Amino acid sequence: MLLLWMWMIAASGVAAPAPGSEGQRPRAAGAPNVVLVASDAFDGRLTFHPGSQVVKLPFINFMKTHGTSFLNAYTNSPICCPSRAAMWSGLFTHLTQSWNNFKGLDPNYTTWMDIMEKHGYRTQKFGKLDYTSGHHSVSNRVEAWTRDVAFSLRQEGRPMADLIPNKNKVRVMEKDWKIIDTTVDWLRTEGINDTKPFVLYLGLNLPHPYPSPSSGENFGSSTFRTSLYWLKKVSPDVIKIPKWLPLSEMHPVDYYSSYTKNCTGKFTDKEIKNIRAFYYAMCAETDAMLGKIILALRQLDLLRKTIVIYTSDHGELAMEHRQFYKMSMYEASAHVPLLVMGPGIKANLQVPSVVSLVDIYPTMLDIAGIPLPQHLSGYSLLPLSSEEVKNKHKFTNFHPPWILSEYHGCNVNASTYMLRTNQWKYIAYSDGVSVLPQLFDVSSDPDELTNVATKFPEITHSLDQKLRSIINYPKVSAAVHQYNKEQFVLWKQSLGQNYSNVIANLRWHQDWLKDPRKYESAINRWLKAHRTPKTV
Repeated sequence: MLLLWMWMIAASGVAAPAPGSEGQRPRAAGAPNVVLVASDAFDGRLTFHPGSQVVKLPFINFMKTHGTSFLNAYTNSPICCPSRAAMWSGLFTHLTQSWNNFKGLDPNYTTWMDIMEKHGYRTQKFGKLDYTSGHHSVSNRVEAWTRDVAFSLRQEGRPMADLIPNKNKVRVMEKDWKIIDTTVDWLRTEGINDTKPFVLYLGLNLPHPYPSPSSGENFGSSTFRTSLYWLKKVSPDVIKIPKWLPLSEMHPVDYYSSYTKNCTGKFTDKEIKNIRAFYYAMCAETDAMLGKIILALRQLDLLRKTIVIYTSDHGELAMEHRQFYKMSMYEASAHVPLLVMGPGIKANLQVPSVVSLVDIYPTMLDIAGIPLPQHLSGYSLLPLSSEEVKNKHKFTNFHPPWILSEYHGCNVNASTYMLRTNQWKYIAYSDGVSVLPQLFDVSSDPDELTNVATKFPEITHSLDQKLRSIINYPKVSAAVHQYNKEQFVLWKQSLGQNYSNVIANLRWHQDWLKDPRKYESAINRWLKAHRTPKTV
């Protein structure tokens, strides 16, 4: 049945421009519909060779064949809320000041969807949004605020794999499937009303790991769960066991991340392979959800006049670099999928240029024919993917040949800044002096195992100067450092006499309760030391 549907869609020629639209830029009045599907924690490398060989992703492959895929798309901050804040605002993280999963955009912030609505679009949002302030657990925000304290405490549950032994269990992530059903119902009742175009956003939780059942939901989301149905979509022989550096040779920030993520213990190859296999199976389930939307659009005769975009807020390390989750500038964490198909979009085109999620905002407005604001950090991707643009070199002069990603949240004990160019990935930390930088030649070292920052000092210096011209990162780091202290003090004062009990029983309770006074004293010393002047 699936093959039949795929053949039917292919035969419909969905990649062709809508009648009469060829050679014209869309206008707000007669613009196409837009559907943006954003999943959580999907490794973008799985959308192209050789990563795509490890798991069957028929609908992602369908979008690749009938649309444009961006081979080097990145998150602007490898964690949920800051990443989504960048996508919805079109601004870099240091401009939104979305420093952690608790600090996002103001609820009244004007997003690209708000602007499209003002220009005549019908708008709808379903599923996970997570770009405004005030979400996520108390543990998550306290861990972010105290990341500079001189202690290492396990904050996450040890990652594990959990198999549902049912060959017919399709709907493993029930919450997401209910969202899919709601979205399909909306398309059938509202989307077919073609009096004006619509823009639809769909946010999925998968393939984000599940909360650990044995430790309680507040302890950590570290269970990779799937069923035999989805596991059959994975090719076990292709799964790669990642190489790890010895703990003693790890970059100090990597070691802190591995420790707080509870990954410094011993893992067998079977454990690691299972985690990776189950993650890929979760990606297959995500692909099927994307497929439900594509098939619904096809059945309703909407696909030929709808631009579909698929992306994710960040990736998933899945035990690469002795870590799971994200919060890292390594490829598995920072590289995201970005595929676009629909009327006027080039078919079967792979774009190697580096792009990022801040480019979503101007792209959405460009699709609608709405003039772009001048203050945005991103650039429209239509010049790279549209059939109308004859000279692709224009994009090189318009969009810079680099992207910026930054991270200021939990599980990492220093503000992190990544400048990605065609060949190089440069990662700077904190003030640029107290923590050594990293430089990777991603063309010859795709696994990012060899830091060549000292081997190529001229390149390191040049990229650092370029980074500083984009963002005054020592100043930003100081501002985040002060923000963390101020927020922690406010939180501590709000608890009064309950402070000691509450902080002892957050996600790090297994370590903290062994010596509570030791850790409270470390926090007190941190609060008294390193006073920083108020900056931006």
